[in-house]
Amino acid sequence: MSPKASLELVCPAGNLPALKIAVDNGADCVYMGFKDNTNARAFPGLNFDQASAREGVRYAHAKGAKVLLALNTFPQSDTWERWQAAVDNAVELGIDAVILADPGLMRYAAKNYPNLRLHLSVQGSATNYEAINFYHEHFGIQRAVIPRVLSLAQVEQVVKNTPVEIELFGFGGLCVMVEGRCALSSYATGESPNTCGVCSPAKAVRWEQTPTGLESRLNGILLDRYGKDENAGYPTLCKGRFEVNNETYYAIEEPTSLNTLEMLPEMIAMGIAAIKIEGRQRSPAYVEQVTKVWRSAIDSAKRAPDSYAVNPAWMAQLNKVAEGQQNTLGAYHRPWK
Repeated sequence: MSPKASLELVCPAGNLPALKIAVDNGADCVYMGFKDNTNARAFPGLNFDQASAREGVRYAHAKGAKVLLALNTFPQSDTWERWQAAVDNAVELGIDAVILADPGLMRYAAKNYPNLRLHLSVQGSATNYEAINFYHEHFGIQRAVIPRVLSLAQVEQVVKNTPVEIELFGFGGLCVMVEGRCALSSYATGESPNTCGVCSPAKAVRWEQTPTGLESRLNGILLDRYGKDENAGYPTLCKGRFEVNNETYYAIEEPTSLNTLEMLPEMIAMGIAAIKIEGRQRSPAYVEQVTKVWRSAIDSAKRAPDSYAVNPAWMAQLNKVAEGQQNTLGAYHRPWK
């Protein structure tokens, strides 16, 4: 079983400045990707080349933090070598664990690097302990990131029935799709987030100021129109406002951020191994803000779980960077099973 009260804070590192800020503000682990479509955040300007990855690993290790590498897209037969080379590169760089979704890539990693620590990505969509145990028995995965579709009671059942460490999302934007199986962006742009590594590719995004407001479009599809006092978010189909039955609203999903601060004592008690912060595409300022709050909260919950309470100042800080300035407990508090 996962060791209790060992909760690690896993923070996003979209680039080297974000990595250093996360480490400096208390991240136990940072997760990053290479500058190609081997990871699910392949946006221009993000991710690491060989030199910055090497510096990131050196910096993190010097300060006692671990570096995890996301290789969580699905290789195709004609581009397999790129993903295989990414695993080889991770080993050469001294990465502490690789986060994988594709069973073929797990097989390659387990066969060629038996000492390399493997984590199952949320992109793998494993929502029950039988699936997680399958990956453990066949590929030796040591941690699984659980999709944000289970209640906390369901998560507890998973933890009780697997030797694999369980990592949960604690804060950040939500995904309306079944975690890693988005088809909306593919429908609009012809590029799949699962193979090309990007939801709403920047080359397909257009902004236009019109007499009725600022419009965002994805490959020509109108996703939203913002009034002069509204904050505009990055345009994704799932969080666009559409006209349905003569009413314009967030017809698929309203922008909001998962925030599980109040559940920390329960998560620690059930043996959760790590809390993941979403947002490799967000700024270093976001990483600094969120890492500081979650470091304080986790330390407080570990120190005195019975008297733990969410500090209003923490919520005020997180509300500033929450999508739509809203928070939710998502599926974790769902009463039905």
